[in-house]
Amino acid sequence: MRFDIVTLFPDCFNSVLNSGLLGKALAKQIAEVHLVNPRDFTTDKHRKVDDEPYGGGVGMLMKPEPLFSAVESLPILPRREVILMSPQGQTINQPLLKELVTNYDQLVVICGHYEGVDERVLHLVTREVSLGDFILTGGEIPAMALINGVVRLIPGTVAKTESLTAESFEEGLLDYPQYTRPANFRGLKVPDVLLSGNHAAIARWRYEQQIQRTRDRRPDLLEKLEQGEKLKQGEKLKQGEQGEQGEQGKQGSRGAG
Repeated sequence: MRFDIVTLFPDCFNSVLNSGLLGKALAKQIAEVHLVNPRDFTTDKHRKVDDEPYGGGVGMLMKPEPLFSAVESLPILPRREVILMSPQGQTINQPLLKELVTNYDQLVVICGHYEGVDERVLHLVTREVSLGDFILTGGEIPAMALINGVVRLIPGTVAKTESLTAESFEEGLLDYPQYTRPANFRGLKVPDVLLSGNHAAIARWRYEQQIQRTRDRRPDLLEKLEQGEKLKQGEKLKQGEQGEQGEQGKQGSRGAG
């Protein structure tokens, strides 16, 4: 997958892109990240990328010309999404990351700054994405989170692929508690069930812990999951009723014949 990051501060990506699994994935060319600075596309001697908003107001807006030129300078792959990192966008979550890694080969990510971007920049954009309901000084940190979340889902990034399915949010629940050696650390002991070797009991304990942890920490997730199950059950009942009505109709037809 190709990432094109449009940012006024390309240097701030260096550490993130060269560290950990993300750095290894880029070194193996599982993904590639290109950084483009809209300041390089300015035409005035001051290389101005921002200006005062029409109608007045506090702060400055990023001008449309450098952003348009920066995006238009990029190659266009067939399956491309142009994303603006914005607090007004849809919040990053695991389903969104899966959608992006499945459906696209190129993500162009525009990092806003100052008080935002000129509204006309949205004509370039196919999706707005947010890190959450809070304001940062720019879109660079959210862009880093997006890159990290997408790249780790690309085959080859994570060695043990099963670890991608056994974690928080994959089944709509938070992850279960996990422990490693030593079994007793300063009087804090690993639960006996994890030392038992009884895999069925361990699986049951982990699922119960997921339910309890989600109920305690993110009841909204549990409510959403339960609502989804109710909808599934409702659909099954509806399909069953339709099937029963159809069967009764067939029997009636046979009787009439």
